[in-house]
Amino acid sequence: MSTFGGVMVEFPDVRVDFFRPVPGFRPPLACFLSHVHSDHLAGLESLKSPFLYCSSATKELLLRLERYPHRLNFELGILEARKQTYKHLQKLLKPIPLQTPTRIELQPGQDIQVTLFDANHCTGAVMFLFEGDGKAVLYTGDIRSEPWFVNSLTRNPFLIEYTSGLKTLDCIYLDTSNTSPIEFPTKADGIKELLKKVSKYPPDTVFHFTAWTFGYEEVWMALSRALKSPIHVDRYKLRLYQSLRGDSDKKDKTSVAFLVHEYPALTGYVCGNTPQEGCLTGDQTVRLHSCEKGMHCPTVNDKTVWIKPIIARTKHGEMAEVGVGGGGGDLAQRPELELDNDFIIDQLLSLFADTEQSVLRDIKNLLLAGSRSTIRAVSLDDMGLDRQEDDLSLSELKKHILRSLTQKRSASDTESKEQEQGLPRIITFPYSRHSSYAELCDLVRVFRPKDVYACTVNPSTWHEGVSIQNLFGPTDSHNRQCTIIPQREPCFASQKQSPDRCKTNFRNHCSEKLTGLLKTI
Repeated sequence: MSTFGGVMVEFPDVRVDFFRPVPGFRPPLACFLSHVHSDHLAGLESLKSPFLYCSSATKELLLRLERYPHRLNFELGILEARKQTYKHLQKLLKPIPLQTPTRIELQPGQDIQVTLFDANHCTGAVMFLFEGDGKAVLYTGDIRSEPWFVNSLTRNPFLIEYTSGLKTLDCIYLDTSNTSPIEFPTKADGIKELLKKVSKYPPDTVFHFTAWTFGYEEVWMALSRALKSPIHVDRYKLRLYQSLRGDSDKKDKTSVAFLVHEYPALTGYVCGNTPQEGCLTGDQTVRLHSCEKGMHCPTVNDKTVWIKPIIARTKHGEMAEVGVGGGGGDLAQRPELELDNDFIIDQLLSLFADTEQSVLRDIKNLLLAGSRSTIRAVSLDDMGLDRQEDDLSLSELKKHILRSLTQKRSASDTESKEQEQGLPRIITFPYSRHSSYAELCDLVRVFRPKDVYACTVNPSTWHEGVSIQNLFGPTDSHNRQCTIIPQREPCFASQKQSPDRCKTNFRNHCSEKLTGLLKTI
C-alpha cells in the first residue's frame, strides 16, 4: 500500500494522495487525487479546503464510496439512507480531462501546469505530470507499466519531450509496490489463461469472480463475452459504475459523453432508440457473479466455482493478490492476518505448540508464505470469520485456522480428482494491477529522470542496504543510503541535503539522486 507522505519537494505547495497535515509544511494550495483506492484517501474525510483535482471518473466514484459496515447495514435495512463517506467533497472536487495540459493558479502570481495520463491500474486512475518554475515531475500513483503501456508513453505528444531526452524530469514519484525480481505475466496473458480454464466447464457452471476492489473491469468484460453471460454484481457496485455515464445532451438524449471508455461495455447505453446491454447486471439468476459475499446471493452456493486473481506463480507457490498496493475493502471486505514482524510469527507458532507435527508443518508453511508475500499478511477470507467483527481473540483465531486446514485436508482427495479432470473448484489466474520490478525498470529507463522517489515502502524489507540506487542505477552526485523509518512522513532526495539531515528530517523513504541509469538491470 502507498506510504507516500503527500509532499513533493519540487512543488511543496500541493498535496498528492495524502491529505492530513504534514509537520513542517504550510497547508496546501491545491490537492490532487490519483484514484479512489483507500490507501490514497488518507485525510479526505476531514478535508475542507483547498480544491481537489482528479479525473472525472474518480470524482464520481469517490462521491459514492461507502464503508463496508454502512453499505451492509443499508442492504439489511438497518440504515434507512446510504452513508457516503466523501459526499461532503462535492464542491471541492474539480475534474480535469486526460491528456489536456491544464494551468491551475495556486495563488496570485503562482501557478502550476498539470497533465493527467491513464495509469493502467483501475477505472479513473491517472498519473500526474506537474510542470512549473523550470521543474517537472511525474507522479505515477498506482501503475501497471506493461511493455505496451511504456511504448504508448514514448509516443504520447505530451510526454515525448521527456522520453526523447529533449527535457529531463526532475523526479519520478514511483509506485514501488513490487521490487522483488519476479516476472509478472501481462494482463492479457492472465485473461487468456482464465478464459482457457473456464471454457472447460459445463455450460451450467456458476462462477464467482472475487473482485475485491477497483481494477478488474477488463476481466469482467472478457469473461462476460467468452461465456455469453452478464455478470451479477451487488447494487453497490452497479450504482458505482452506473455513475460513470456522463451528462446527456439536453436536445439529444442519446448523445452522451462517457466519463471512461469502458462505461458502455459495463453498464450499457442507448444506440438510437435501442438499449444496448452492458456486461454488469442486477439479475441474480445468471451464471457469472461478482457480488459481495455478505449480501447472500441465492445463486452462489457450495457448487460454485470460485475465480481468484493472483500476482504470479513462483517456485514457492502463488503470490497472493489480496491487499497488494492497498484498496482492500473498497468493493468487498477481505479480512487479513498481518505478519509484519518476526515476533508476531513466533507468537502465532507458540499457539500451535501442542498440535500434531503434520498440521504444524502446514501452519508454518502458511505463515511463511504470508511473511514472504508483498503485503506480509495471510488472507483469512476462507476461514469462516465474521466480517463485522473487529477484534478476534487468539483462541478463536487458532480455532479458525485449525478448522480451515482440517477442511482443506479432508477435501484434498476430492480436489485431486477434480484436478485430474481439469475441473478444480477454485480457479486462479495471474493479474497484477501493479508493475513488476522489471516493468518499473523499463519505465525509469525510458524517462531517465534525475531522481526517483519510492512511494511504496515496506519497512520490513527496506533498510540501509536497500536504496533507489540499488534498484534503478548508480548515482554520481551523492552516494548515500538513507535509513527507512516506518512512519508515513515525506522524505525527499535533494543534492542540497546532507546525509545526516536526510536521515533525521525525512524519515519515511529517501530516493537517491540519479544522473544515469544502468544500461542493463
